[in-house]
This record gives sequence, C-alpha cells and structure tokens, in this order.
Amino acid sequence: MVFKSKNTDLNFVDGVGFLTFPSLSELGFVNHAFSTRIGGVSTGEYKSMNLNFKRGDLSENVTENYRIFCRAAGFDFNTLVSSNQDHNINVRCVTKADCGIGVFREHDMPSVDALVTNEPGVTLVTHYADCTPLLFADPEKKVIALAHAGWRGTVEKIGEATVDVMTEQYGCDPTDIIAVVGPAIGPCCYEVDTPVFERFASLTELKPAYFTKSLGHGKYLVDLKETNRRMLLESGLLSINITISDICTKCNSGLLFSHRASGGKRGGLIAMMCIRDGLS
Repeated sequence: MVFKSKNTDLNFVDGVGFLTFPSLSELGFVNHAFSTRIGGVSTGEYKSMNLNFKRGDLSENVTENYRIFCRAAGFDFNTLVSSNQDHNINVRCVTKADCGIGVFREHDMPSVDALVTNEPGVTLVTHYADCTPLLFADPEKKVIALAHAGWRGTVEKIGEATVDVMTEQYGCDPTDIIAVVGPAIGPCCYEVDTPVFERFASLTELKPAYFTKSLGHGKYLVDLKETNRRMLLESGLLSINITISDICTKCNSGLLFSHRASGGKRGGLIAMMCIRDGLS
C-alpha cells in the first residue's frame, strides 16, 4: 500500500490504521481520528475495521471494532455519541447525558447528520464511505463539531448549519474556527447525472464553474470538498483556517471504504473527536 498526502497523516497503533490532520493535532485541546479499513475483526466485504452497525455486519464485530479503534486512537469507548444520518442538515448539541447513543444505546432521534459539544468526556462520532467529513474546532470557546456532508447535505449547506449552531448556541466567532474537509470521493471520481449537477449549479453565489465540470452526454464531475470549502468561507471562516484533505476515498479504496468503488458492498468509516479532559 502506497499512501501519499501533503496534509493528512496515516498512523498505526497496535495494527490499527487511522488518519489525523496536522491542523487539528496542533491545537492540543482535542483528540481526533478518521478510521481506515485496517485493524478490525470483521470479515468478507466488511473487512476489517467496519464501524457501521447498519451495513449487515455482525453487531458483536462492530462493537469489538469500536473497542479496538478507541484503544488505538486514544478514545474512551464509554463516551461515544453517534449521529443517525439520513442526508439531512439537522445538527444536535450533545452532552455527557447522551453518551452511548448509537453505539451501545439506541438512537433517540431519527435524523442527525452533525454533532456539536463543549463538554470533555463526550466523543462525537459520524459516518462515511465517500461522503464528505467536516471537522470543526474552536480553540477560543473550546467547542468541537462533526458533520456528514453527502451531496444532499452539501447543497443544503450542512456546513453552514453547523457553524450557525456553534455561533448561536456556544458563542463561537467563525474567524476562530479551525476546520478540516476530510477524506471523501474526489473530483477525479465523483461523477453525477444532470439532476444532481443542477443542484450544484444552482449555488451561483459559490461560482459553480470552480467545482463542476461537464463530461458530455449528461454526465458531470463535482468537487464536493471544494463546494464545502466555499460554503465555509461564506459562513465566515478564514481560508487559512480551512484544510482540505487531499485523499480520495475511491482512489484509496484499499485503505478506505468507498461506496462507489465497492458497488455498495462495504463497511463504514468514522470520524471521531473529543475535547481532552481538563481542557474545557
């Protein structure tokens, strides 16, 4: 396996592979990780670090994968709070009272694609397999957030919705927020049809010529990462504070689960983030 990136680090701890992003690692007050396929107990199409309970894998395997991943990446299994994604733009603020939801407790909300907290002892978890991860950290207010941006969530501006919650509920200043647009299917591989293209083309304020390209015959390429970057700029974030991971999930499907590369026969990746204890 050859891994090349200018802004994403591949780490191995006890045989478990996970990605981190220097712009977040440098902050000190957060722990974060993005999973890979490597180091779990799942088999077959889920091999091996599948962290999605909804794909058909044995639940005991997924639970064990969470425990393994948490030990390797430095998270407390008992603090996990998972999203319940349906490609919408609902943002949930969570606390210690929510720990376990979506992992060892049942989901109690039908639609959650983004999570925000300012409490240590709460680990946010969101799910991916080509869609765009958005990771946020405000070092001034000590607030963190994760958002799942599929194409629907992207055009509906889930990134903006997440920043709005951070500012309105926690007093964050967008110019203080550090953001990462994480590994996702890249503009090299994300081909869409006319109806999807037209949704992106309608984002005229973002200048869609910079993130769409016609292939002819009703097919187009779309750059989900660049679309989200431009939306974050519109939300008030500074360009210098936004990192776009240069990793395409489809191009790196040996390392990362990709829905497109596998034809839907795959496990799931996660982003995790928490505020380190004693640094609230």
